[in-house]
Amino acid sequence: MAPVQNDNGTTYGKKKLILNAFDMGCSGLQAPGLWKHPNDQSRNYNKLDYWVNLAKLLEKGKFNALFLADVLGPYDVYNGPRNYAPAAKSGAQFPVNEPSAAISAMAAVTKNLSFGVTFSTISEAPYHLARRLATLDHLTQGRIGWNVVSSYLDSASRNLLNGENLLPHDERYDQAEEFIEVIYKLFLSSWSDDAVELKNGVFSNPDKIREINHKGKYYTVPGPNITEPTPQRLPVILQAGTSSKGKDFAAKNAEIVFITTFSPKELGKQIKDIKKLAFEKYNRPKGSIKFLQLITPIIGDTHEEAKAKYLEFQKYGDLEGAQALFGGWTGVDIGKYKYDEDIQESGTNAVRSFLKLWNKGIDEDEENQKEGDVKSKFDGTKKTREYIAKQITVGGLGPVFYGTAKEVADEIERWVSISDVDGFNMTYAITPGTFEDAVNYLVPELQKRGLVWNDYPKSTNENTNNKLTFREQLFGDINKEEPQYLLKSHPAYNLRWRKGETKEEFEKRINFKGTDDKKENKENKKRKLK
Repeated sequence: MAPVQNDNGTTYGKKKLILNAFDMGCSGLQAPGLWKHPNDQSRNYNKLDYWVNLAKLLEKGKFNALFLADVLGPYDVYNGPRNYAPAAKSGAQFPVNEPSAAISAMAAVTKNLSFGVTFSTISEAPYHLARRLATLDHLTQGRIGWNVVSSYLDSASRNLLNGENLLPHDERYDQAEEFIEVIYKLFLSSWSDDAVELKNGVFSNPDKIREINHKGKYYTVPGPNITEPTPQRLPVILQAGTSSKGKDFAAKNAEIVFITTFSPKELGKQIKDIKKLAFEKYNRPKGSIKFLQLITPIIGDTHEEAKAKYLEFQKYGDLEGAQALFGGWTGVDIGKYKYDEDIQESGTNAVRSFLKLWNKGIDEDEENQKEGDVKSKFDGTKKTREYIAKQITVGGLGPVFYGTAKEVADEIERWVSISDVDGFNMTYAITPGTFEDAVNYLVPELQKRGLVWNDYPKSTNENTNNKLTFREQLFGDINKEEPQYLLKSHPAYNLRWRKGETKEEFEKRINFKGTDDKKENKENKKRKLK
């Protein structure tokens, strides 16, 4: 498609944006209290039809994927400690269902829509998670990605870790690094590509299956993996986190990185930081990681109509629930401040850094901003508890883009041109209404500009019945030889036991040290004596 221009004369190139829908097994997600809106159906999150209909809608709109977030405990910092009442009353990501249960049903009614699912590295053993992820990759024929999180709620760790608090932030990433190393080994290094033979009475050739014998600080996993090789060999790796440790983890492991900020300039800076780290430290070139930004689009036939919808949505927002979310996200009990106190002036470092991030969009490109364009949720007024909570009620941690389809597309293009972001996670104010407006109005406008694909590309992958895998969507144009597998630049690429390699050849190639059986037998005897 040749470059085209919008009404303002902006030239659009051929870069196709990734569009993900962002949802969760709860009501409201980033809009606490909007389950009360008469047109919102998020309360039906625990009904299978809710998810099946959403998947059909998203595939109609040619979305790349549905990304499913998750938390493992209630937000209980606000007016705490351990006070989950505000979250319970408002339905602020509580209650919440396990995120993967509906994926098979959604995959059954779609052909190309992919699914990114969140699992924490503290939720279960890597051996068990590997089986769950492998099962999903098989049943969806390669349309699964794993969003790797190390968790941030003590309410989760108390229930998952025998009453203990979370490990310190940096150590959680150290543990997550070993966790994903075990996952890599189980998926890529335990079975050869051609281990399943189905001939001469042999289902799986035992000579093409091996134990991984992982022994580390946090995990001991001998293997072998209990599942056969999956269509992608490894689910797509997704990650969110912009601390120094989080950026390093992403630079090394992630194929998709989620970033949430209110400023395209700040977004661009964070993208550049991770790209630079990925290249300089892990030799991963440009294009080997895709970056997505969270947004909430609110579409109207006119700008005034869209603004009225936004203000109406805010009226349904639950301020107590919003403050519960704030406490969980920042770790700070905002209830300690007076209702009319300017928190930006007196807050802790955690609050100041949060508000600084939120304020980023105000000062930049001021002359290019039209009245009502939502670049940031703050307008320079006093930052009280009520004001902050009100802004959280629609869009949560991300910016709201409201206007006509053309205006929202213009704003998306502005963010892309400034930040070089690869796509967006679109969440809802009300569902399915927000997603229906995106599919019916916003996507066609983006297609008209050549910013998103008109249809899903065709796959020549016979192993998935010519269905597009998640990784093919992302990297098929630069990984034409093996589009469903990891890029050669990924640190785990060489861990894959390839077709035709003997066990000895593979272990020599990856420099596998093996285990000291004599030493292990001595240690076992000592244990028995004790």
